[in-house]
Amino acid sequence: MKTRLFTLATFLACTVLLTACPNQTSISRLQNDPARYRDKEVVIVGRVVNSFGALGYGAYEIDDETGRIWVLTERGAPEKGARVGAVGKFINGVTWGGRKYGNALQETDRRFRDGR
Repeated sequence: MKTRLFTLATFLACTVLLTACPNQTSISRLQNDPARYRDKEVVIVGRVVNSFGALGYGAYEIDDETGRIWVLTERGAPEKGARVGAVGKFINGVTWGGRKYGNALQETDRRFRDGR
């Protein structure tokens, strides 16, 4: 009885954890079908090719070999060359200063390791 209960509890816990995490998405998939991902949380993984930041805010561009996308952050931008896994809300049609810049990701979490 205890083994059955433990197995059931483990199965339910794994199911909840796996459904709560968004799946990794390629940048080309985001760019080719933006309506599907608009305002949804996505995960992208790639190398930082451009990086700008000041006072804890920033933006960095990720290349995952299928395309490139800008990531907007309130945690400071990682260094150029770093391998990054970014989690965030996909934004279709970023507008800044009255000018439209295309798609971006509003970062909510990040994992990275130094590219060197």
